[in-house]
Amino acid sequence: MKSLLIFVVMLLCASTCWAFPKESCGEQRCIDCHTLTREEAKYLLGKQADQVLNIEPSEVQAMWVVEVEKKGKRFPVYVDFTKSFVMRGEILRLKDGENITTQRIASLNRIDVAAIPLADALILGKSKAPKKVIVFTDPQCSYCKKLHAEMKKVVALDPNIAFYIKMLPLNIHPEAYMIAKSIVCNRSLTMLEESFADRSVPPPLCRGEAVDQTLSLARKFGINSTPTMVLPDGRPFSGYRDAAALLKMLDSKVNMSEKDKAGK
Repeated sequence: MKSLLIFVVMLLCASTCWAFPKESCGEQRCIDCHTLTREEAKYLLGKQADQVLNIEPSEVQAMWVVEVEKKGKRFPVYVDFTKSFVMRGEILRLKDGENITTQRIASLNRIDVAAIPLADALILGKSKAPKKVIVFTDPQCSYCKKLHAEMKKVVALDPNIAFYIKMLPLNIHPEAYMIAKSIVCNRSLTMLEESFADRSVPPPLCRGEAVDQTLSLARKFGINSTPTMVLPDGRPFSGYRDAAALLKMLDSKVNMSEKDKAGK
C-alpha cells in the first residue's frame, strides 16, 4: 500500500510539476502554479462533503488537504493538483511512522474538556499534575486493559502527567455496565484493575448515575469506542498506545530508555 501511494504521488508530481519547462512555473514551487477554491472543492467532492472547511497544501507533494464536514463529522480528504483524483484514508509519514491523517482528524474534532465533569473520574497519577488526560474506559475492554498498563508506566516516568479515567461501558460487554457503576460508587482504581484481571467485582452500592451521564456525554461528543483519550488541548484519540507513544503525544520531556522500552 505504501509503495502504491509513493508511485501515485510521483506520477502526480511528474504530470503537474516536473513536466514544466524551465521558463514556466516549474522553476517555482509546485503550489505556485495551482489553486483550489472551496467552491471548486465542493463541486469536485459532491456528496462526499456537506461543507468544505479549509484547504491547504498537503505534506504529500502535488496534493491539497481539504478539510470537510459530513453529517457532523470532520475529516480530511486529499485532492491532487490535476483535480482528477480524490484520496480518503490514512496517510503515514515514512520517516517517523506518524499518521498525519489521524492527527488532523483529532485537531478537527476537538472536544471542550471543560464540558467533561471529572468528579466521578478515577485519578491515575498526581491530582496536581499540570497535564490532565481524560480517558474513557470500559472495565471489560481488553485494549483498555493494555492501555491502562501503559498509563501506569507514563505516570511513573513523568509526574507532570495524570490520567482521569471515566467509566464508559459498551453494550458488547454485558457485565460492564454494573461493574462500571460499582467502580464509580466506590471510586476505586483497585476495583477497575480487578476487573481488568478478570476477577469478580461486587455489585454497586449506589445508583451510579455518573455512568449514565458519561454514556450520554459520550454520545454527544461522538465517542463510541474504548479506550478513547482526550488530550489537554481537546484532541480525541481512540485506541491503544504504548507508553513511548503517550509521552510523545503529550510532549513529555521524558525519553524512555532502552531498558524501559524492553520492559514493556
